[in-house]
Amino acid sequence: MSHSHSPAPPLRIGIAGLGRLGRRHAENLAFRVRNAQLVWACSPVAAELEEARSQLGIAQLTSDFAQMVHAPDVDAIVLVTPTDLHAEQTIAALEAGKHVFVEKPLALGVADCERVEAVAARHPDRVAMVGFVRRFDASYRRAYDDMRQGTIGQPFLVRSQTCDMNDPSGFFVRYAAQSGGIFMDCSVHDIDLARWMLGNPPALRAYASGTIAIHKGLAAHADVDNGLAIVDFEGGGRAMFYASRTFAHGHETQTEIIGSAGKLLIGHGAERDRLVTSDSHGVRHVSTSDFFERFSDAFVQEMQVFVAACRGEAVLDMSLADATEATRIGQAITRSLRSGQVENF
Repeated sequence: MSHSHSPAPPLRIGIAGLGRLGRRHAENLAFRVRNAQLVWACSPVAAELEEARSQLGIAQLTSDFAQMVHAPDVDAIVLVTPTDLHAEQTIAALEAGKHVFVEKPLALGVADCERVEAVAARHPDRVAMVGFVRRFDASYRRAYDDMRQGTIGQPFLVRSQTCDMNDPSGFFVRYAAQSGGIFMDCSVHDIDLARWMLGNPPALRAYASGTIAIHKGLAAHADVDNGLAIVDFEGGGRAMFYASRTFAHGHETQTEIIGSAGKLLIGHGAERDRLVTSDSHGVRHVSTSDFFERFSDAFVQEMQVFVAACRGEAVLDMSLADATEATRIGQAITRSLRSGQVENF
């Protein structure tokens, strides 16, 4: 006599934040992620809640985060809210017995990151995952796997950039007061990648410089629209970061890992597809317009891994400590940008 095990029910998810990225995560969870059911949505914006109901079929809507986080029919919370809310909301979700996915960065301050780590440690049965989406991009994953197999010998230098197409409206200027600055907003992905690729060594010192090429309003926030940083790690590893808000042609995320026996280059040229046009104007290809387009598949894969981890079907190879270190380094780079001095860890 055979006994068949019924499959585990779908993971019931509540999402907080339905802005630009939140809407993408909600669409993925509603339509593209297996074994997930989007049952709650939380937003202070009534129009966003109405769209969640009418277009995504989410039945339970609220502007009260506490109502959603304590709802008995929610297994996991996805946080795509302003960064200054991340730590408190992550802690609230963990203490309410929920799994948590929180967009990067975990927090703008190291102390807040460490508070979240301490709460998560008291709830080891809960998954807590930070959205470092590039780890789930097929090209980055292949580069990481190849590197671990010795393809380029011993890696010692990561050169990585996050460069956005210029937005003449200056959305990020209005956002600058809460973004933490260009390095925390853009380069935190590159920082996480560099640590990941170099084997998570401790950082020793950081130096940053930057300039305002176009958006003069950033000066009031001690921010820049183009920034450069160098980080030295224990063991000889080094990282160089470039962040820009002003690219004319499109969004260009690119990472180069240099090793003792070769190098790997991810994202060169920012090609949208494999079409190259040759005519009287020259030879060209169309570039990706923004990070949504560049990492659309990775956003789905990231959420699929989160759901699988919550259901006990996968183990995460990233931790809250990784997110804390990304914030620690990002903050040091930002301090160096403003002081002009080397920051030691």
